[in-house]
Amino acid sequence: MDDFFTQKEKGELRALYKQLSLSAADSLPKGDFRKLKGQLIAAARREAPRRDCFGTNPIIRDIRTAIIVSDEMSLKGSCLVGIMLHEPVKSGCMTLGEVESEYGEDAAGIIRGLVKLGELYARSPVIESENFRNLLLSFAEDMRVILIMIADRVNVMRHIKDTKNEEDRQKVADEATYLYAPLAHKLGLYKLKSELEDLSLKYTQHDTYYFIKGKLNETKASRDRYIAAFIEPIRKKLAAAGLKFDIKGRTKSIHSIWNKIQKQKTSFENIYDLFAIRVILDSEPEKEKLECWQAYSIVTDMYQPNPKRLRDWLSIPKSNGYESLHITVMGPEGKWVEVQIRTRRMDEIAERGLAAHWRYKGVKGESGIDEWLTSMREALEHADSDSMRVMDQFKMDLYEDEVFVFTPKGDLFKLPKGATVLDFAFHIHSKLGCKCVGATVNGKNVQLKQKLNSGDQVEITTSNAQTPKQDWLNIVTTSKARNKVRQALKEMDARQYEFAKETLERKFKNRKMEYDEGTMMRLIKRQGFKNVTEFYQQIADGALDVNEVLDKYVEQQRRENDAREELPYRSAEGYSLQSTPEESAKEDVLVIDKNLKGIDFKLAKCCHPIYGDDVFGFVTVNGGIKVHRVDCPNARQMRERFGYRIVKARWAGKSEGTQYPITLRVVGHDDIGIVTNITSVISKENGITLRAIGIDSNDGLFSGTLTIMVSDTGRLEALLKKLRTIKGVKQVSRN
Repeated sequence: MDDFFTQKEKGELRALYKQLSLSAADSLPKGDFRKLKGQLIAAARREAPRRDCFGTNPIIRDIRTAIIVSDEMSLKGSCLVGIMLHEPVKSGCMTLGEVESEYGEDAAGIIRGLVKLGELYARSPVIESENFRNLLLSFAEDMRVILIMIADRVNVMRHIKDTKNEEDRQKVADEATYLYAPLAHKLGLYKLKSELEDLSLKYTQHDTYYFIKGKLNETKASRDRYIAAFIEPIRKKLAAAGLKFDIKGRTKSIHSIWNKIQKQKTSFENIYDLFAIRVILDSEPEKEKLECWQAYSIVTDMYQPNPKRLRDWLSIPKSNGYESLHITVMGPEGKWVEVQIRTRRMDEIAERGLAAHWRYKGVKGESGIDEWLTSMREALEHADSDSMRVMDQFKMDLYEDEVFVFTPKGDLFKLPKGATVLDFAFHIHSKLGCKCVGATVNGKNVQLKQKLNSGDQVEITTSNAQTPKQDWLNIVTTSKARNKVRQALKEMDARQYEFAKETLERKFKNRKMEYDEGTMMRLIKRQGFKNVTEFYQQIADGALDVNEVLDKYVEQQRRENDAREELPYRSAEGYSLQSTPEESAKEDVLVIDKNLKGIDFKLAKCCHPIYGDDVFGFVTVNGGIKVHRVDCPNARQMRERFGYRIVKARWAGKSEGTQYPITLRVVGHDDIGIVTNITSVISKENGITLRAIGIDSNDGLFSGTLTIMVSDTGRLEALLKKLRTIKGVKQVSRN
């Protein structure tokens, strides 16, 4: 033991032990104090607890922390036992079972929490994040563990002034700023929060700290005298006006002043509010605003205000409920002083959580934490086990819907409770999610559907062969992941759709067959597919053979041609839609093979020629003639194979009185209004009649097939131009 404590440490140990005994008072039986002393001596003799990076004796460090917890947080009893024995337990000198049997479950729970959070803390290199602070708060089964961690960091910061270990001091000071001070602020420990920030600035920016300290060269007493001199005339005037009030005054901390210099990008001399005064009025509810403005008038009558620094949260409170009047005035000796004016009720709201004082100061947090802060402050003021249990329960309720998860590098992410490995993968990046095949969680291989818990360290396993699956929508729980899965599936479908369609069209070209969209759509419906996407999906998956599709297409085309009723024409002039004697005598004539008229012919159903089209005749097997358009899909094949059957044909005379059926294909955006617009345009055209219309919609587009009766190509072209101008129409073509 003599080797474990230096002579100086022995003297300090005796003084600290006495101080702790007095502070703990009756919270621990004297017998427990004697046992604690013996157990610490036994651990010291074994030299089991190790000194930290600053060479601090671990037993002395823990007693100092225990004194802070007892004096400044009012936590006593088993909490102090847990602080002093957690190092002997960590080093193997004692077991948790021994602690529990001698001091109770409460003390053992404190030690268990300290060890657990210590391991969590050591795991993450990104502890400056808001997520890590919330993870600590949610991970701690007993909130007193968090308070002990804050007290321990205050203890360390107070005693590393003269250390030669500059690198570790820098690290400890940085952590005090971005982890422990915000935690202290969240928990309402404003005094410790300011101390941590000031000490951190002192160690990390030595020159800045002492520069500001030099600027504030007055002693505390002189600053207090200044504030008293500032307040006194205000006090007299407020009293003379019959107002009931309290006035508080303070000088801002060095760190707070440095923050303003940085934030406002200005010099020390331009910082307005080095001093702050708070006037708290005891007002009746109906007189609150009136008396606040009355106090404001009294203050600004006495001291020159800066109008640019008026903040009126009285007329329109902040969204978090904060109400107050803030004004900066020129006090004696030309010093700027901020004055805050509010009522007792407003001050209670600001201090007790509705305005969430820590949030007002810029420390962001989670919704619902205001009530928790109130519970925390009340627990600190009345530090009995019941109030602590209430606070712990509230904490558990607050964070029960969240989990905090680490990456292998220590980055921390927040997810809803119940989130799976796949949720986490998509949360990091959609590409990672799409390739995810599983994960390693805390060193164990798990499946995609594994649910995550707070503190889990997750390494996603990927494979380039992996693609999103439909059943992933049943695995993910977050809307973010679900939307990304849906998007990935839709993109895959689109790629497969295009690939399958290109494959089919290529086969058509290889067979030298003309592809007709309308015929294909009817074939797809006839085969029982719900939509075009399903049809092409089966081609992409290999479930549907492309050659079989082509055979069925030819069969479909032949069936349609055979099924259609063919309209016989003796000559064009002998046909009239109205069938009136006058119209039957029109001069529409089709001249076949030079100047031959009156020959029986039929208009081919594959291309539906009309008056004005460039046409030719084709002598069929039974001797009749079918008239085809020159650009008929079958024209090339007929010329190559049956050139000797081709005869010339041309239109003669006029088209009046005769109408021909043709089919138009319209593609556009899927909107019921667009069909109405199309039919409206057709109905207004003279000499054109709408006979039938069929609509098929898919993926936001519609494909419409229109059968119309039209007299000639001139009217047809005019109609096509008008249809193409309709909003939403993308394509109009003649079949």
